[in-house]
Amino acid sequence: MHEVVSERVRRALYALAAEFTTIAAWSCIDLRELDTAQRYLHESATFAGLSQDPPAGMRVWVNLAMLAYQRQNWTEQLAAAQAANVTTAARRDPFFTSMGRMRLALAHSSLGDSRAAHSSLCTAQDALDRAPEDNRPRWTAFYGPAELSHLGAIILNHNGEFSGAEAMAHRALAKIPAEFRRNRALATCQLALAQLRQGEPEQATATAATVFTIMEGTSLPGRMRSLIGDFHRDLFRLAPSTTYARNWADRMREGWSRA
Repeated sequence: MHEVVSERVRRALYALAAEFTTIAAWSCIDLRELDTAQRYLHESATFAGLSQDPPAGMRVWVNLAMLAYQRQNWTEQLAAAQAANVTTAARRDPFFTSMGRMRLALAHSSLGDSRAAHSSLCTAQDALDRAPEDNRPRWTAFYGPAELSHLGAIILNHNGEFSGAEAMAHRALAKIPAEFRRNRALATCQLALAQLRQGEPEQATATAATVFTIMEGTSLPGRMRSLIGDFHRDLFRLAPSTTYARNWADRMREGWSRA
């Protein structure tokens, strides 16, 4: 009995080590310190394997896919997403199936395969609808209908389905609690990009400006700065001489100086 208990404790400790190193990796991804994130995730993968904990393994592959996305390494993103989809967690629980399918949809959209991306997105939605309420690890709390809609907006923006992306972003914002400011700001970035790419630069500019209001008093993380930068470049490519573009530039400078 003593050996059995010791093995259980060892696995629990490895799972805990995997959790903390993955949290550290995620923080680095958010700050775009990507080399450091890569090192943490390699450590986390080792700990997750030793823990033999299916959700821990799933989490590592999801984060590796996210890191590859930030690095714009699309083939590595796809490989990590495929690995997430064949984990024990994804095979056993529709909740994790949905999470893995969303990563697969993002990878396909990055590679320009809009049909495969749309198919995976629909599968992710169906799986989440089927997922029973269960006692899952606390790290999974981020994923649900709001996050699926936010990721769906990213995918549809990539696919060039801008009206669908706008609808997804609105759906995400309707479900993200007001206190989750970062999540709301990221979804707002997707909404602004979708509006801009539908030929609505004035409305898009007003939407993008609310990102700084949402994040008032808080530094913009690296990922959000990148999205704001994308919006800025697209706006001045499409409507460089307009009053609202100039007002946006002033608002951005003010927000950037405090971000």
